[in-house]
Amino acid sequence: MEDTGTLFGWAFGDPARQRDDSYMAGLQKEALNNATETARAKGVLVIEGSEVFTALSAEDTLVELDHAPGKLVVRCTVRVEGPGAAKLHAEGPMNG
Repeated sequence: MEDTGTLFGWAFGDPARQRDDSYMAGLQKEALNNATETARAKGVLVIEGSEVFTALSAEDTLVELDHAPGKLVVRCTVRVEGPGAAKLHAEGPMNG
């Protein structure tokens, strides 16, 4: 069985632009790039096509976003593979 796990990547933006599809696509790309960089730093690879995006804004969630720049957060969850990947789990707000 392949050694797999999960990681998060993040991007922060302006909640006033949340309905702008091209702006959100840019944040999704940034979040995926962040997840890819995190995977690379941990010595694993992102499984292509595994990305799932979630957008959170202070206006429409109960999640505390006081410390998020811009108060719009795009999270990208990816599956990763490679040595030690099974020990990586995206849980809550952290990569553990």
